[in-house]
Order: sequence, then structure tokens, then C-alpha cells
Amino acid sequence: MNAQPVTMPSADDIRAAAERIRTAVRRTPVMRLAAGELDAPIPITLKLEFLQHTGSFKVRGASNALALLRAADGVAPSGVCCASGGNHGAAVAWAAREAGLPATVFVPDFSPRSKTDIIESLGARLRRVEGFYADALAASQDHARHAGAFHIDAYDDPRTVAGQGTLGLELAEQVPEGQPVVVGCGGGGLYAGVALALAGRNRVIAVEPSSAPSLTAALEAGEPVDVEVGGIAVDSLGARQAGRIATAVGLSLGVKTLTVADEDIAAARALLWQRLRIAAEPGGTTALASLLTHSERFPDGATVVISGANASPSQQVG
Repeated sequence: MNAQPVTMPSADDIRAAAERIRTAVRRTPVMRLAAGELDAPIPITLKLEFLQHTGSFKVRGASNALALLRAADGVAPSGVCCASGGNHGAAVAWAAREAGLPATVFVPDFSPRSKTDIIESLGARLRRVEGFYADALAASQDHARHAGAFHIDAYDDPRTVAGQGTLGLELAEQVPEGQPVVVGCGGGGLYAGVALALAGRNRVIAVEPSSAPSLTAALEAGEPVDVEVGGIAVDSLGARQAGRIATAVGLSLGVKTLTVADEDIAAARALLWQRLRIAAEPGGTTALASLLTHSERFPDGATVVISGANASPSQQVG
């Protein structure tokens, strides 16, 4: 990569994060499905991370980042802030409330009410920004500079990535060594954390919507590059650029991403509801869509992370 060196969390950082947030986050279960149960000819293990606080994995990274920021600063700041399509914002709002700090969350103006309602219910101040995640990020960073607030990055900070990596440490105790682990990818914080946590034990595959292929483009270019984003999962996986950490991890591990079409994501989401009564959001089922459409790549099965379920109960799923 042509950019400055990237700081990635170490294995020790991820283990320390797990201990740091042990009492804050939930240990989420796995569900083992026999071949054919989800219309795929392979066994599939689901990591039910949507059962985490606020309905997604994001609480892991937000909690770890906030704890480390407070420890380094020594005093409580005027508050915390972040940019988010919705899930990270809810996680930061939750972590800030637990710490007794005010939070301000900047979201793109298309972020769904199913997510912004959670943010506001947790006591955070919501700011809608015209444009996409990158525009909300610029507004959040500007607020942090002028208000003296802690900015908690959604996916490109080693503190956040280390927190997400704690999911990988749980998987190391729940699934067999050597079994592929498949995760959805937007900015890449979950992919990077889990891949680092499971390095040498399980291969981790990043899956993106074909309508938002930011990590795919970054790995092809050798550095993060802008891509057009849109589609069914844009609120959770719509990063215009992949994170520098995720790109560095992907390049170092020689990862090949998978992409799936919006219709395949919608079909996977409907199948989860029809067969298991799991009402996941589109971004939370993007990884599963790859197993259903590319099952030949996983002849012995795989573990897939169902990473979020913050969709409106009235939203059609099947």
C-alpha cells in the first residue's frame, strides 16, 4: 500500500479487549444446521450475533474503543460521537449510556427509522446528514474537533477492530479448527477483527454486496479506493471506501472476497425467516447469501455470522 503504515491490533490486543468487555457484551450462541435445512447441500453453522445488545456485533467494538479512550484521556470528555448507517450508532449510544456520557450520532439521511429509533431510544442525539456514510463521517469528525468529544470510528480504528475480534475468539471455542468462517463486509471492521483473531486456525471470507464492493476494489488496487455504493444493504454495508485496516489484513492474508447480488441477499433473508423465524436485516444475511449461491466453494460446510437484525418488524422478509 502506498499510504502510511497501518496499525493493526495484535492477538494480545484482541485478548485484552475480550477481558475488558467481558461483562458488557453477550456471548452469542451458534446454531448447527444439517445439509439441506437451508436449501444448501452443505452443513451450515450460524453464529447468532444479532442477539447481541442493540441487535448487532457493533457493541463489541464500541465498548472496547470507549473504554480505551477514557483510560487514555484520564477524564470524561464532553461526550462521544460517531458516524454510522445505524448499527454502530446504536452501539455507541448504548456504550455511552452505560458509561454515563452523552452521545451524538451522525447518520446519512437515508438511514432507516428501524435503526435511528434505536439510537434515539438510547438517549443519543441524532444528526441526519445529506449523502452517504462518508459525509456523516466528515460531520462527526468535525463535531469531535469543535466539541471536544471522543470520536469512535465504526471500522478503521484498531480499538474498534480489536473489539470486533472478540467475536472471533468466541468462535474459536464454538466451531472446529479449519472450518471456514464467512462474514459480511462493509468497511471491514468485523472481517479484520475476526480474521486476526482466527489467523492460523480458520480461514475467514469477506462477503460484500455487488452493489457496494469496497473491499474487493481495495484489494485489487492495493489500497482503499472510492466505489459507488447502493443497494439493499447500503445502510449497513455501504462504505464508499474499505478501511485501511481491513485492506491491510486482506492483503497480508491473500484473501479473496465474494460478492452477492441484492436478489440473493433478499432470498437468504426470506429463507432465514421461513425456515428458522430469524428476522435478520439485509446486511446481516449477506454472508449467508454467499453460502446459498456458492455452496460449491464450501464442500464441507462453513460457519456464517448473522451479524445484525435491525430491520422494522413490518418490513417484508418472506
